[in-house]
Amino acid sequence: MAGKFEPKVPVNLDPPKDDPITLEELAQADGAEGRRAYVAIKGKVYDVTGNKMYAPGANYSVFVGKDASRALAKTSTKPEDVTPEWRDLPEDQQKVLNDWITFFSKRYNIVGVVAGATNME
Repeated sequence: MAGKFEPKVPVNLDPPKDDPITLEELAQADGAEGRRAYVAIKGKVYDVTGNKMYAPGANYSVFVGKDASRALAKTSTKPEDVTPEWRDLPEDQQKVLNDWITFFSKRYNIVGVVAGATNME
């Protein structure tokens, strides 16, 4: 399905950036108190600011300020699954993770990459 991941409303995205974002900077982008909200997947950092699903206390707030690769691959919102490592996961979960990357890439600006990330492709 070509349109499977297309947003319902067209999104104008900025060109992706590859500025390094430290783990500390990522953690600070937690959406609290007016701060930006970032979610990293396979080391790429997406700006999810403005989506209330990622706001503090919301359903997906567990992913904010972190690399959520493993949790997204496992379709999990358990805090213990919110880690960057995904390579040891079965192929079907890795496919789910790649689907999430497609989904995020069509909706959110890539604002940088996690400095020193070892979980990129």
